[in-house]
Amino acid sequence: MEWCWRTGGASGLLCSLSLLCVLLDIQLDGVLGATHAEIEHHLEMGRKLLAAGQLAEALSHYHSAVEGDSENYLTYYKRAAVFLAMGRSKSALPDLTRAIQLKPDFLPARLQRGNILLKQGNTQEAREDFRMVLQRSADHKEAQEQLMKTRDLEIFQEEAQTAYHQGDYSGTINALERVIEISPWDPESRELRADCYLRMGDPQKAIQDLTPAARLRNDNRAAFLKLSRLLYNLGEHHDSLNHIRECLKLDQDDKECFSHYKQVKKLSKQLDSAEELIQGERFQEAIEKYESVMKTEPNVEFYTNLAKERICFCLVKLQLATKAIDVCSEAHQRDPRNANILKDRAEAYILNQDYEKAVEDYQEAREFDGDNNAIREGFERAQKLLKVSRKRDYYKILGVGRNANKQEIIKAYRKLAQQWHPDNFQSKADKKEAEKKFIDIASAKEVLTDPEMRQKFDAGEDPLDPETQQGGGGGQRAWPFHFNPFESGGNFHFKFEYN
Repeated sequence: MEWCWRTGGASGLLCSLSLLCVLLDIQLDGVLGATHAEIEHHLEMGRKLLAAGQLAEALSHYHSAVEGDSENYLTYYKRAAVFLAMGRSKSALPDLTRAIQLKPDFLPARLQRGNILLKQGNTQEAREDFRMVLQRSADHKEAQEQLMKTRDLEIFQEEAQTAYHQGDYSGTINALERVIEISPWDPESRELRADCYLRMGDPQKAIQDLTPAARLRNDNRAAFLKLSRLLYNLGEHHDSLNHIRECLKLDQDDKECFSHYKQVKKLSKQLDSAEELIQGERFQEAIEKYESVMKTEPNVEFYTNLAKERICFCLVKLQLATKAIDVCSEAHQRDPRNANILKDRAEAYILNQDYEKAVEDYQEAREFDGDNNAIREGFERAQKLLKVSRKRDYYKILGVGRNANKQEIIKAYRKLAQQWHPDNFQSKADKKEAEKKFIDIASAKEVLTDPEMRQKFDAGEDPLDPETQQGGGGGQRAWPFHFNPFESGGNFHFKFEYN
C-alpha cells in the first residue's frame, strides 16, 4: 500500500484499489468458503443424521456442504435424497437437475429425476432420463421397468381423455385410477377425476382428490377456491375457511377468493357464536343467532336445515312444547333421517304429555342411530311415561304442563280441591265419584310438590304405585296421607290447609 502511494497520481490510486479488492476477496473467501475438511464433515454428519431419521438436522448440514462447494454434484444429489425422504419432491428436482448439469453421466441422479418426473405425470422428460440411463447401462433393470411404465402411463392418459370427451365419467375414473397409481403427484389427473366425481354427484370424493392436487401446484388458487366452495356447501365451514385462506396467501388481492372468504368468515363466526350460546344455556339468544344464519346464507340447504334443527333443540330446552313441535316437525320434514331432530321432537311431545307420539319418534330415531345412549334411554323413559299415564298422569289430573312450578301446581290443586270436595255433592254416587277424583288430586299435589317424587315421576315411575316400588306392599296406595278419611266411618268433615 505504501508503495502504491509513492507512485503518486492516478496510477497510485488504481494500485491502491487493486490491493483493496485483493484483501476483500481474501476476507470473503474466509466468510463464504469452506475447507475440504469442513465440507467432508458436513457430508458425513448429513449421512449419519439421515440414517438416524433426523431429516431437518441432516438437511442443515447438506445446505452447508452445498454453500461450501457449489460445484460438487454429490452434495446436490445427497441433499436431494434428504428432500425426498421429507416428501419434498418439488425441492429435490432442482438439486437433481443441477447434479446432472455438473455430471451428465451421473446415472443415479438421472434415474431418480426420471422417477420423480414419472410420478408427476411428465412422460416426455421422464422417458429421456430413462433412455439416457439405458444408453450407458443397457441392462439396467429399474430403468427398463420405469420406461415401460412411461409407455403404459401414456396409454392410460389417452384412455382417460377419450372417455371424458365421450361423457363416460365412470370410464374416465377407471382409467385415471391406473394413471394416478403410476403418477400420484400429477395434479391434472386428480383434478380431472375430481371433476368426474362432481358430475356424478359425489362431492366428498372430489374433495379427496382436490385436496392433494391443490398442494401439488405452486400457485393453485383455483383449486383452493373450488375446495373451499365444496366444503362450504357440505357444511364444513371451518375447513372451508382454512382453504380459502390458503388462496389468499397466494394472492391477497384475488377478488373471487376474497369475496368468498368474507362470506365464509361471517357465517362461520355466527355458527360458532350460536353453539357457544347453547353451551352457556342461553337458548333464546342462540335461536336469534341461528335465525341470523338463515338470513346470511339462504341458498345453501345445509345451513337452513342445521338452523332449524338447533332451534328445535333450543325450544325444547326452553320447554316451549307447542312451538318446539312445530319447528321440529318442519326440521324433520327437511331432514327425515336426522335422529337428533326425532329425539328433540320426542322430548317436546313428552312436555306436551303426548307420550304415544314420543315413543314413536324415539323408536324411529333408534332405527337411524341405534347406538346412541341418549336415544336409547329416552325411548325407555317415554315407554315408562306412556305406561304410567295410562294409570294416573298427575300433570293431567291437575291440568298443568310438565314445566309447571310449585306455585302453579298448588294453585291448580286448590281450585280442583274446592271443585271436587265431596261435601259439594249430594247423591251417594256423585259423592263416591268426587271422592275418587279428590284422592287423585291430592295424590298429584303430593307427588308434584315433592322434588324427589316428581323427579321419579318425570323419569316414568309412579312413586305412589307399590307395583313400581321395590319392597312395596300389596294393594294400591290411593291416599297420600296414609289414611282415607272417606272410609273412616261416620259423617267425617275436615278442613284443608293449602300449603
